[in-house]
Amino acid sequence: MRNVLNFIASVDVSPNTYFLHLELLNFMIIAISTQLLCGPSPGPNDVNPFLDAAMAQDSHLVTSVVCNLLLNYITRPRVPFNRASYSIFYDRSQNSVLKRVGSAAANIVLLPFSYLISSSSEGSRNPIADSSLQVLLVLIHYHKCLVSEGYSVLKNQVSASSDSSPKDNTYFSDNPYCRALERAIDCELDCVDKEGNAHSDQHVKLPFAPLFDTLGMCLADETAVLLLYSFLQGNSTFLEYVLVRTDLDTLLMPILEALYDARRMTAYQIYMLLIILLILSQDTSFNAGIHKLILPTVPWYKERLLYQSSLGSLMVIILIRTIQYNLSKLRDVYLHTTCLATLANMAPHVHRLSAYASQRLVSLFDMLSRKYNKLADLRDGKLNIAENNSIERSSLVEDMSAELQIYTDFLRLVLEIINAILTYVLPQNPEVVYAIMHKQEVFQPFKNHPRFDELVENIYTVLDFFNSRMDAQRMNGDWSVNLVLQVIIMNCRSWHADGMKMFTQLHFTYEQESHPEEFFIPYVWQLVLSRCGFEFNAGAIHLFPADLPTKKLDNGVVRNTFQNDDFD
Repeated sequence: MRNVLNFIASVDVSPNTYFLHLELLNFMIIAISTQLLCGPSPGPNDVNPFLDAAMAQDSHLVTSVVCNLLLNYITRPRVPFNRASYSIFYDRSQNSVLKRVGSAAANIVLLPFSYLISSSSEGSRNPIADSSLQVLLVLIHYHKCLVSEGYSVLKNQVSASSDSSPKDNTYFSDNPYCRALERAIDCELDCVDKEGNAHSDQHVKLPFAPLFDTLGMCLADETAVLLLYSFLQGNSTFLEYVLVRTDLDTLLMPILEALYDARRMTAYQIYMLLIILLILSQDTSFNAGIHKLILPTVPWYKERLLYQSSLGSLMVIILIRTIQYNLSKLRDVYLHTTCLATLANMAPHVHRLSAYASQRLVSLFDMLSRKYNKLADLRDGKLNIAENNSIERSSLVEDMSAELQIYTDFLRLVLEIINAILTYVLPQNPEVVYAIMHKQEVFQPFKNHPRFDELVENIYTVLDFFNSRMDAQRMNGDWSVNLVLQVIIMNCRSWHADGMKMFTQLHFTYEQESHPEEFFIPYVWQLVLSRCGFEFNAGAIHLFPADLPTKKLDNGVVRNTFQNDDFD
């Protein structure tokens, strides 16, 4: 393992070494695939000798391996088309290996590579880049499960055999590859940090600009999404680099386009994309910057022509569309919460939200309120039917109340999002005011609701202000949209939020579990197996159900922690 890693770390990919690099990466995938034989929850009895050997290498080699695997992914070395340049097969100056056995043997040996070159249907597919990323993802997400000192190995084996997980007596070893990725720095910047300290040679030094561009180009692939997540979640230096870029559309447009066509993705992929957006939305400069970037058109958005829309408005539209898709198909609470949390982070910084985005925001409240009212009526109807059966009645109350509470929380959060816009940035968002005035009746049923009354009262403070200004305008004919907007824009200048009840500004953060191996290890290997081109015995795979595609997220594996006192 040391020799293989040393070759990957020290020998550049060239026409003469291309296929050797590729075969060594293939060997790595096969050697570390022992994880497939382990259960979904890592245990101290798991046997992964090649992975453990890779983890045991010195830090300098680990750093070089991580660096070169990422450079392979960024540079995307091309398959050498000119066979004459590959001297081991075709070297006219001397008797090469294949010349000794004849041209027929050479054609047989090169057949797989010729097929590889001719059968690639996607321009973005690159064997070295893809294999390098697959190996890297497996390496950075591996954590060996160890038994704590003083805990009996025999007792642990008995517990393991009885399917009892002795997690209180085990711990996970540090992962040097993960640590190297998290400490990667931009080689194009001065190698001195803010405190004036020179960076150690132990840091992975990468060109962040090409990495940013490569990720933006490849985000249609789930492995690229996972790599971007790994960088943003673990590497604060790369996150800061992304946040100061002025061309955030390079990353955001592929993400938003993928979410737009969510039916083609797995729930895992949707979730990872949403977490990336949530992580980015934690930064106020990001939330302000996305509304300054204007998109001439959005050709892949088919339902409506989006002309001269801001990137922020498009992001609001796609997040709301994802919520609607989740309600109708996946019905996953965590997806819902992640979308709303991102919208809540964006709300106080919204600037000139488009008419369509504003309409979708109010329509989202309308849709959730109808779902809430339907659930409330359904619960009351079932309770009336089961009034003579106390046990059945108690069970119904518990089941229906839990779902009703979820929608109560969702409705409150949407109201807080609308309130944040009206409280902090109303003068810059006349289209939001127009959308609320256009459908003001949807808020009426919740004026006296104990969870919503104060938030709805704020909305009616805005409505009363602008409705009175509208009434003061003498009109002979009907109001047109443009005339209403003109009145709103004119009176936005005199608007003051003094009469509004102030709420704590929403701010949600994403927090990964301290040991999320149960999610990431099976997920990474599902991605690798779908792309590596090797066939494995599905019956021998214990890491995940190989014959059943995963459609539903396990919400207990990756956790969102939202730091907000007002959200239950």
